[in-house]
Amino acid sequence: MIDETDAGVQSAAPELIELSHSIHSEPELAFEEYRSAAKVRELLGSRGFEVESGVADMPTAFTATFGSGDLNIGICAEYDALPEIGHACGHNIIAASAAGAAIALAPFADELGITVTVLGTPAEESGGGKVLMLERGAFDGVAAALMVHPGPFDIVGATSLALSDIGIKFTGRAAHASAAPEWGINAGDAVTISQVAIGLLRQHLAPGQQLHGIVSDGGLAPNIVPGHAELLYYLRAHTSESLAALTAKTYRCFEAGALATGCTHEIRTISPTYTELTPDPWLVTQFRREAEAIGRRPLAPELEGFRPLGSTDMGNVTNVLPGIHPVIGLDSAGAVTHQPEFAAACITASADTAVLDGARLLARTAVRAAQDSDVRARLLSGVEARAAR
Repeated sequence: MIDETDAGVQSAAPELIELSHSIHSEPELAFEEYRSAAKVRELLGSRGFEVESGVADMPTAFTATFGSGDLNIGICAEYDALPEIGHACGHNIIAASAAGAAIALAPFADELGITVTVLGTPAEESGGGKVLMLERGAFDGVAAALMVHPGPFDIVGATSLALSDIGIKFTGRAAHASAAPEWGINAGDAVTISQVAIGLLRQHLAPGQQLHGIVSDGGLAPNIVPGHAELLYYLRAHTSESLAALTAKTYRCFEAGALATGCTHEIRTISPTYTELTPDPWLVTQFRREAEAIGRRPLAPELEGFRPLGSTDMGNVTNVLPGIHPVIGLDSAGAVTHQPEFAAACITASADTAVLDGARLLARTAVRAAQDSDVRARLLSGVEARAAR
Protein backbone atom coordinates (compact mmCIF):
# COMPACT_ATOMS: atom_id res chain seq x y z
CA MET A 1 0.00 0.00 0.00
CA ILE A 2 2.99 2.31 0.43
CA ASP A 3 3.60 2.23 -3.31
CA GLU A 4 -0.06 3.09 -3.87
CA THR A 5 -0.06 6.11 -1.57
CA ASP A 6 3.19 7.31 -3.15
CA ALA A 7 1.49 7.02 -6.52
CA GLY A 8 -1.49 8.95 -5.19
CA VAL A 9 0.75 11.85 -4.21
CA GLN A 10 2.47 11.78 -7.58
CA SER A 11 -0.86 11.76 -9.40
CA ALA A 12 -1.97 14.84 -7.47
CA ALA A 13 1.41 16.58 -7.81
CA PRO A 14 0.32 19.30 -10.27
CA GLU A 15 -2.58 20.32 -8.04
CA LEU A 16 -0.47 20.22 -4.87
CA ILE A 17 2.28 22.37 -6.34
CA GLU A 18 -0.29 24.79 -7.73
CA LEU A 19 -1.90 24.99 -4.28
CA SER A 20 1.46 25.70 -2.63
CA HIS A 21 2.34 28.44 -5.12
CA SER A 22 -1.13 29.99 -4.99
CA ILE A 23 -1.14 30.26 -1.19
CA HIS A 24 2.38 31.69 -1.34
CA SER A 25 1.29 34.35 -3.84
CA GLU A 26 -1.43 35.73 -1.57
CA PRO A 27 -0.06 35.76 1.99
CA GLU A 28 -2.60 36.39 4.72
CA LEU A 29 -2.07 37.08 8.42
CA ALA A 30 -3.46 35.26 11.46
CA PHE A 31 -7.24 34.74 11.45
CA GLU A 32 -7.46 36.50 8.05
CA GLU A 33 -6.53 33.51 5.87
CA TYR A 34 -9.83 33.49 3.97
CA ARG A 35 -8.43 32.87 0.49
CA SER A 36 -5.78 30.41 1.67
CA ALA A 37 -8.19 28.29 3.70
CA ALA A 38 -10.68 28.30 0.82
CA LYS A 39 -8.03 27.02 -1.61
CA VAL A 40 -7.27 24.02 0.59
CA ARG A 41 -10.95 23.34 1.22
CA GLU A 42 -11.78 23.50 -2.47
CA LEU A 43 -9.10 21.00 -3.46
CA LEU A 44 -10.15 18.52 -0.77
CA GLY A 45 -13.84 19.02 -1.56
CA SER A 46 -13.16 18.23 -5.21
CA ARG A 47 -11.65 14.92 -4.07
CA GLY A 48 -14.74 13.85 -2.16
CA PHE A 49 -13.85 15.06 1.32
CA GLU A 50 -16.67 16.25 3.54
CA VAL A 51 -15.71 19.82 4.40
CA GLU A 52 -16.90 21.84 7.39
CA SER A 53 -15.93 25.50 7.49
CA GLY A 54 -15.76 27.81 10.46
CA VAL A 55 -15.10 25.09 13.04
CA ALA A 56 -14.26 26.05 16.63
CA ASP A 57 -15.93 29.44 16.05
CA MET A 58 -13.11 30.58 13.74
CA PRO A 59 -14.03 31.54 10.17
CA THR A 60 -10.71 30.35 8.72
CA ALA A 61 -10.59 27.02 10.58
CA PHE A 62 -12.01 23.92 8.93
CA THR A 63 -12.10 20.14 8.90
CA ALA A 64 -12.19 17.91 5.83
CA THR A 65 -12.91 14.22 6.40
CA PHE A 66 -12.92 11.05 4.32
CA GLY A 67 -13.76 7.51 5.41
CA SER A 68 -15.49 6.06 8.44
CA GLY A 69 -12.87 3.91 10.15
CA ASP A 70 -12.51 3.92 13.92
CA LEU A 71 -8.91 5.17 13.76
CA ASN A 72 -9.09 8.90 13.04
CA ILE A 73 -5.81 10.19 11.61
CA GLY A 74 -5.55 13.98 11.80
CA ILE A 75 -3.32 15.89 9.39
CA CYS A 76 -2.77 19.54 10.28
CA ALA A 77 -2.62 22.24 7.63
CA GLU A 78 -1.28 25.71 8.37
CA TYR A 79 -1.57 28.64 5.97
CA ASP A 80 -1.02 31.93 7.82
CA ALA A 81 1.85 34.22 6.85
CA LEU A 82 4.10 36.78 8.52
CA PRO A 83 3.78 40.57 8.35
CA GLU A 84 5.62 42.06 5.35
CA ILE A 85 7.76 38.97 4.64
CA GLY A 86 4.87 36.68 3.68
CA HIS A 87 5.41 32.93 3.72
CA ALA A 88 8.88 33.06 5.24
CA CYS A 89 7.92 30.09 7.40
CA GLY A 90 6.68 28.08 4.45
CA HIS A 91 3.12 27.45 5.56
CA ASN A 92 2.16 27.12 1.91
CA ILE A 93 4.23 23.94 1.90
CA ILE A 94 2.58 22.71 5.10
CA ALA A 95 -0.90 23.15 3.65
CA ALA A 96 -0.06 21.46 0.35
CA SER A 97 1.70 18.53 2.02
CA ALA A 98 -1.27 18.00 4.33
CA ALA A 99 -3.67 18.00 1.41
CA GLY A 100 -1.44 15.64 -0.55
CA ALA A 101 -1.18 13.11 2.27
CA ALA A 102 -4.94 13.14 2.78
CA ILE A 103 -5.65 12.70 -0.93
CA ALA A 104 -3.21 9.77 -1.08
CA LEU A 105 -4.79 8.05 1.94
CA ALA A 106 -8.43 8.56 0.99
CA PRO A 107 -8.81 5.67 -1.52
CA PHE A 108 -7.54 3.23 1.13
CA ALA A 109 -9.44 4.58 4.13
CA ASP A 110 -11.88 1.65 4.27
CA GLU A 111 -9.18 -0.96 3.75
CA LEU A 112 -7.08 0.60 6.52
CA GLY A 113 -10.03 1.17 8.82
CA ILE A 114 -9.28 4.86 9.18
CA THR A 115 -10.94 8.22 8.93
CA VAL A 116 -8.70 10.83 7.36
CA THR A 117 -9.24 14.30 8.83
CA VAL A 118 -7.46 17.39 7.57
CA LEU A 119 -7.60 20.09 10.24
CA GLY A 120 -7.23 23.57 8.80
CA THR A 121 -5.52 25.43 11.64
CA PRO A 122 -5.26 29.23 11.41
CA ALA A 123 -3.01 31.65 13.23
CA GLU A 124 0.03 29.57 14.12
CA GLU A 125 2.42 32.52 13.89
CA SER A 126 0.38 34.53 16.38
CA GLY A 127 -2.97 33.67 17.85
CA GLY A 128 -2.72 29.97 18.68
CA GLY A 129 -5.36 28.56 16.37
CA LYS A 130 -4.61 24.96 17.37
CA VAL A 131 -4.89 25.82 21.06
CA LEU A 132 -8.35 27.25 20.46
CA MET A 133 -9.33 24.27 18.34
CA LEU A 134 -8.16 21.90 21.09
CA GLU A 135 -10.13 23.77 23.72
CA ARG A 136 -13.25 23.86 21.56
CA GLY A 137 -13.28 20.18 20.68
CA ALA A 138 -11.98 20.09 17.10
CA PHE A 139 -9.38 17.46 18.01
CA ASP A 140 -11.83 15.27 19.95
CA GLY A 141 -11.76 11.80 18.46
CA VAL A 142 -8.47 12.35 16.61
CA ALA A 143 -6.15 9.46 17.46
CA ALA A 144 -2.93 10.98 16.11
CA ALA A 145 -2.07 14.38 14.65
CA LEU A 146 0.58 14.64 11.94
CA MET A 147 2.14 17.51 10.01
CA VAL A 148 5.40 18.58 8.39
CA HIS A 149 7.09 21.97 8.49
CA PRO A 150 9.71 23.19 5.99
CA GLY A 151 13.20 24.19 7.03
CA PRO A 152 16.79 24.29 5.76
CA PHE A 153 17.30 20.60 6.59
CA ASP A 154 15.37 17.53 7.74
CA ILE A 155 14.68 17.10 11.46
CA VAL A 156 12.37 14.24 12.43
CA GLY A 157 12.12 14.49 16.23
CA ALA A 158 11.84 18.25 16.13
CA THR A 159 11.58 20.11 19.44
CA SER A 160 10.23 23.55 20.26
CA LEU A 161 10.08 26.00 23.15
CA ALA A 162 7.13 26.87 25.33
CA LEU A 163 6.01 30.43 24.56
CA SER A 164 4.24 33.29 26.30
CA ASP A 165 3.12 36.14 24.00
CA ILE A 166 2.40 39.31 25.97
CA GLY A 167 1.88 43.06 25.67
CA ILE A 168 2.84 45.52 28.39
CA LYS A 169 1.14 48.91 28.45
CA PHE A 170 2.50 51.74 30.60
CA THR A 171 0.33 54.74 31.39
CA GLY A 172 1.75 57.99 32.70
CA ARG A 173 0.83 61.62 32.06
CA ALA A 174 1.61 63.68 28.97
CA ALA A 175 3.10 67.16 29.28
CA HIS A 176 5.16 69.66 27.27
CA ALA A 177 8.67 68.23 27.27
CA SER A 178 10.28 71.69 27.50
CA ALA A 179 7.78 74.11 29.02
CA ALA A 180 6.37 71.84 31.73
CA PRO A 181 8.30 68.56 31.98
CA GLU A 182 7.76 68.42 35.73
CA TRP A 183 4.07 67.82 35.07
CA GLY A 184 4.76 64.72 33.06
CA ILE A 185 4.96 61.08 34.08
CA ASN A 186 7.08 59.47 31.39
CA ALA A 187 5.77 56.15 30.11
CA GLY A 188 8.69 55.97 27.68
CA ASP A 189 11.07 55.98 30.62
CA ALA A 190 9.15 53.09 32.13
CA VAL A 191 9.84 51.15 28.92
CA THR A 192 13.55 52.03 29.08
CA ILE A 193 13.91 50.97 32.71
CA SER A 194 12.06 47.73 32.04
CA GLN A 195 14.32 46.87 29.14
CA VAL A 196 17.46 47.71 31.11
CA ALA A 197 16.23 45.40 33.88
CA ILE A 198 15.56 42.67 31.31
CA GLY A 199 19.04 43.14 29.89
CA LEU A 200 20.52 42.58 33.34
CA LEU A 201 18.25 39.59 33.89
CA ARG A 202 19.72 37.85 30.83
CA GLN A 203 22.85 36.92 32.82
CA HIS A 204 20.68 34.79 35.09
CA LEU A 205 18.51 33.00 32.54
CA ALA A 206 18.40 29.22 32.78
CA PRO A 207 19.48 27.19 29.73
CA GLY A 208 16.80 27.33 27.06
CA GLN A 209 15.13 30.47 28.39
CA GLN A 210 14.82 33.38 25.94
CA LEU A 211 13.45 36.92 25.94
CA HIS A 212 12.85 39.13 22.93
CA GLY A 213 10.59 42.07 22.29
CA ILE A 214 9.93 45.37 20.56
CA VAL A 215 8.66 48.82 21.48
CA SER A 216 5.32 48.98 19.70
CA ASP A 217 4.39 52.43 21.07
CA GLY A 218 7.10 54.83 22.23
CA GLY A 219 5.18 58.11 22.31
CA LEU A 220 3.85 60.71 19.90
CA ALA A 221 6.49 63.42 19.42
CA PRO A 222 9.82 64.49 20.95
CA ASN A 223 8.26 67.58 22.54
CA ILE A 224 5.58 65.58 24.35
CA VAL A 225 6.39 63.58 27.48
CA PRO A 226 4.96 60.18 26.54
CA GLY A 227 1.78 59.57 28.46
CA HIS A 228 1.56 56.03 27.15
CA ALA A 229 3.96 53.41 25.79
CA GLU A 230 3.84 49.72 25.03
CA LEU A 231 6.15 46.73 24.72
CA LEU A 232 5.43 43.46 22.92
CA TYR A 233 7.44 40.52 24.25
CA TYR A 234 7.89 36.79 23.67
CA LEU A 235 9.11 34.71 26.60
CA ARG A 236 10.35 31.20 25.75
CA ALA A 237 11.72 28.18 27.61
CA HIS A 238 12.41 24.49 27.08
CA THR A 239 9.48 23.48 29.29
CA SER A 240 6.28 24.99 30.57
CA GLU A 241 7.65 24.86 34.12
CA SER A 242 10.75 26.80 33.12
CA LEU A 243 8.56 29.29 31.27
CA ALA A 244 6.53 29.93 34.45
CA ALA A 245 9.72 30.70 36.38
CA LEU A 246 10.95 33.03 33.63
CA THR A 247 7.59 34.79 33.54
CA ALA A 248 7.71 35.61 37.25
CA LYS A 249 11.18 37.16 36.93
CA THR A 250 10.32 39.11 33.79
CA TYR A 251 7.11 40.55 35.21
CA ARG A 252 9.17 42.06 38.04
CA CYS A 253 11.19 43.96 35.42
CA PHE A 254 8.01 45.55 34.10
CA GLU A 255 6.91 46.34 37.64
CA ALA A 256 10.27 48.04 38.20
CA GLY A 257 9.74 50.31 35.21
CA ALA A 258 6.34 51.35 36.49
CA LEU A 259 7.51 51.82 40.07
CA ALA A 260 10.54 53.92 39.18
CA THR A 261 8.58 56.35 37.00
CA GLY A 262 5.25 56.46 38.80
CA CYS A 263 3.39 54.95 35.88
CA THR A 264 0.76 52.29 36.05
CA HIS A 265 1.16 49.21 33.91
CA GLU A 266 -1.00 46.44 32.52
CA ILE A 267 0.17 43.09 31.13
CA ARG A 268 -2.11 41.28 28.71
CA THR A 269 -1.86 37.92 27.04
CA ILE A 270 -1.95 38.29 23.24
CA SER A 271 -1.95 34.63 22.20
CA PRO A 272 -2.65 31.49 24.21
CA THR A 273 0.46 30.05 25.81
CA TYR A 274 2.24 27.53 23.56
CA THR A 275 3.63 24.42 25.23
CA GLU A 276 6.75 22.59 24.09
CA LEU A 277 6.61 19.87 21.45
CA THR A 278 6.55 16.32 22.83
CA PRO A 279 6.50 14.18 19.69
CA ASP A 280 5.31 10.59 19.92
CA PRO A 281 8.39 8.27 19.92
CA TRP A 282 6.86 5.58 17.69
CA LEU A 283 5.67 8.08 15.12
CA VAL A 284 9.10 9.76 15.15
CA THR A 285 10.88 6.45 14.61
CA GLN A 286 8.55 5.42 11.80
CA PHE A 287 8.74 8.79 10.04
CA ARG A 288 12.54 8.58 10.19
CA ARG A 289 12.51 5.11 8.62
CA GLU A 290 10.27 6.31 5.83
CA ALA A 291 12.36 9.44 5.25
CA GLU A 292 15.53 7.40 4.95
CA ALA A 293 13.74 4.92 2.69
CA ILE A 294 13.00 7.63 0.12
CA GLY A 295 16.56 8.94 0.24
CA ARG A 296 16.34 11.79 2.74
CA ARG A 297 19.04 12.23 5.37
CA PRO A 298 17.55 13.67 8.54
CA LEU A 299 19.61 15.18 11.32
CA ALA A 300 20.90 12.50 13.69
CA PRO A 301 18.63 11.93 16.72
CA GLU A 302 21.33 12.93 19.20
CA LEU A 303 21.60 16.35 17.54
CA GLU A 304 17.91 17.18 17.27
CA GLY A 305 17.62 18.77 20.71
CA PHE A 306 20.28 21.35 19.88
CA ARG A 307 18.08 22.98 17.22
CA PRO A 308 14.69 23.90 18.73
CA LEU A 309 12.26 25.32 16.19
CA GLY A 310 11.22 28.41 18.08
CA SER A 311 7.66 27.80 19.25
CA THR A 312 4.49 26.34 17.77
CA ASP A 313 0.93 25.70 18.89
CA MET A 314 1.42 22.14 17.64
CA GLY A 315 3.20 21.69 20.97
CA ASN A 316 -0.14 21.97 22.72
CA VAL A 317 -1.56 19.28 20.46
CA THR A 318 1.31 16.86 21.16
CA ASN A 319 0.82 17.32 24.89
CA VAL A 320 -2.79 16.12 24.57
CA LEU A 321 -2.59 13.37 21.93
CA PRO A 322 0.13 11.53 19.99
CA GLY A 323 1.60 13.67 17.24
CA ILE A 324 4.66 14.68 15.27
CA HIS A 325 5.95 17.91 13.76
CA PRO A 326 9.01 16.93 11.67
CA VAL A 327 10.89 19.36 9.46
CA ILE A 328 11.09 18.64 5.74
CA GLY A 329 14.24 20.13 4.30
CA LEU A 330 14.59 22.29 1.20
CA ASP A 331 17.46 24.11 -0.46
CA SER A 332 17.19 27.64 0.93
CA ALA A 333 20.71 28.76 -0.10
CA GLY A 334 21.64 29.39 3.53
CA ALA A 335 18.48 31.27 4.48
CA VAL A 336 16.54 30.30 7.60
CA THR A 337 12.87 30.64 8.44
CA HIS A 338 11.49 34.14 9.03
CA GLN A 339 13.91 35.65 6.53
CA PRO A 340 12.68 37.10 3.21
CA GLU A 341 15.12 34.84 1.40
CA PHE A 342 13.45 31.78 2.91
CA ALA A 343 10.08 33.01 1.65
CA ALA A 344 11.56 33.14 -1.85
CA ALA A 345 12.94 29.61 -1.44
CA CYS A 346 9.48 28.23 -0.61
CA ILE A 347 8.33 28.21 -4.25
CA THR A 348 11.45 26.76 -5.83
CA ALA A 349 11.82 23.32 -7.37
CA SER A 350 13.35 22.14 -4.09
CA ALA A 351 10.31 23.44 -2.20
CA ASP A 352 8.00 21.62 -4.61
CA THR A 353 9.92 18.42 -3.91
CA ALA A 354 9.46 19.07 -0.19
CA VAL A 355 5.70 19.36 -0.72
CA LEU A 356 5.55 15.97 -2.41
CA ASP A 357 8.01 14.22 -0.10
CA GLY A 358 6.24 15.64 2.93
CA ALA A 359 2.92 14.31 1.67
CA ARG A 360 4.41 10.89 0.94
CA LEU A 361 6.00 10.61 4.38
CA LEU A 362 2.86 11.65 6.23
CA ALA A 363 0.80 9.12 4.26
CA ARG A 364 3.38 6.37 4.75
CA THR A 365 3.50 6.98 8.51
CA ALA A 366 -0.29 6.89 8.75
CA VAL A 367 -0.41 3.60 6.83
CA ARG A 368 2.18 2.01 9.12
CA ALA A 369 0.28 3.16 12.22
CA ALA A 370 -3.00 1.79 10.93
CA GLN A 371 -1.46 -1.56 10.02
CA ASP A 372 0.43 -2.10 13.30
CA SER A 373 -2.04 -3.74 15.68
CA ASP A 374 -0.21 -2.66 18.84
CA VAL A 375 0.11 0.95 17.74
CA ARG A 376 -3.46 1.03 16.53
CA ALA A 377 -4.70 -0.27 19.88
CA ARG A 378 -2.63 2.31 21.75
CA LEU A 379 -3.93 5.19 19.67
CA LEU A 380 -7.55 4.08 20.03
CA SER A 381 -7.19 3.62 23.78
CA GLY A 382 -5.83 7.14 24.01
CA VAL A 383 -8.98 8.49 22.39
CA GLU A 384 -11.11 6.53 24.83
CA ALA A 385 -9.12 7.78 27.80
CA ARG A 386 -9.47 11.39 26.73
CA ALA A 387 -13.19 11.00 26.20
CA ALA A 388 -13.61 9.58 29.71
CA ARG A 389 -12.01 12.58 31.41
